[in-house]
Amino acid sequence: MIAGLAYPLARGALFRLEPEAAHALTMKALNAMAASGASRLLCGLPRPDPRRVMGIDFPNPVGLAAGADKNGECIDGFGSLGFGFLELGGVTPRPQPGNPAPRVFRLPAARAIINRLGFNNLGVDHLVERLQRHSYRGVIGVNLGKNLDTPLERAADDYAFCYARVYPHAAFATVNISSPNTKNLRQLQGEDDLGPILARMKDEQRRLADRHGRHVPLLVKIAPDLDDAQIASIARLAIRHGIDGITATNTTVARDLVTGLPHADETGGLSGAPVFEASNRVIRALARHLDGALPIIGVGGIMSGADARAKIEAGASLVQFYTGLIYRGPQLVGEAAAALHGLAHA
Repeated sequence: MIAGLAYPLARGALFRLEPEAAHALTMKALNAMAASGASRLLCGLPRPDPRRVMGIDFPNPVGLAAGADKNGECIDGFGSLGFGFLELGGVTPRPQPGNPAPRVFRLPAARAIINRLGFNNLGVDHLVERLQRHSYRGVIGVNLGKNLDTPLERAADDYAFCYARVYPHAAFATVNISSPNTKNLRQLQGEDDLGPILARMKDEQRRLADRHGRHVPLLVKIAPDLDDAQIASIARLAIRHGIDGITATNTTVARDLVTGLPHADETGGLSGAPVFEASNRVIRALARHLDGALPIIGVGGIMSGADARAKIEAGASLVQFYTGLIYRGPQLVGEAAAALHGLAHA
């Protein structure tokens, strides 16, 4: 694949830029390549490998994780790389700048990123506008967040507001209760907080389904830093409230696998290779507690086709990555798709 030969050179140039500047430049380049048709020439497309999950027909089981395209600015660009689905966001009801820069740090020796972006985005109405102006033919989901100044006890209001806005345009939506970069957000993973949120969102889903005549599945995204009792509690609540799936996992606050590396002490969520085993542990535990009741989207540390396969073998039905794309480039999409071709989850 031509992209596999070219990307190491491009990465060298991109890594000399500040991470957020490199990301903005990459999105512009991907959009230009998609518009010109160069993406297909350089990257090719994975063989069709349709999967029906949550009642949705996915062209293939490889997805772009949330965080890469918060505002829907690069739907066609990312879509042209061969992803079967894209998860946009996280998005909040109102625009917000996020945390002060610098807030993204590369750890190349560990093939990792630390970010403390803090749900920086242009607001849900901007995303809805972008969702109406693309030609990507795969599946699009939206990651839902809460504004920083929304009290924790009103987080469900923000999730419900965003869900209602994107409902006509999204194939699924994910309630993000696990970002480490919004103060106290992970507290919502506890049973006393999560139960009411899921009940509220399920009520909203029923109301919106009646209004629009279609069902848009709801997932919840959890952290890799949970113990087995916490995972079991989340699984029980998700089943009890009729949630459609669980995404495992978000970034980690652990630093044991990057200790001593430059930037390792920066606050924020760690993604990339160091979170791979922690994510898989959560997926395996979830699969055990769910016992087939709900599907799992496996995300965290995918750097190769073998890594993607390990997520499916742990119990996931679909996979996502973002940091792996930064380190491996577009060829990772096709490599992961090839590794999963025809493979059903364990």
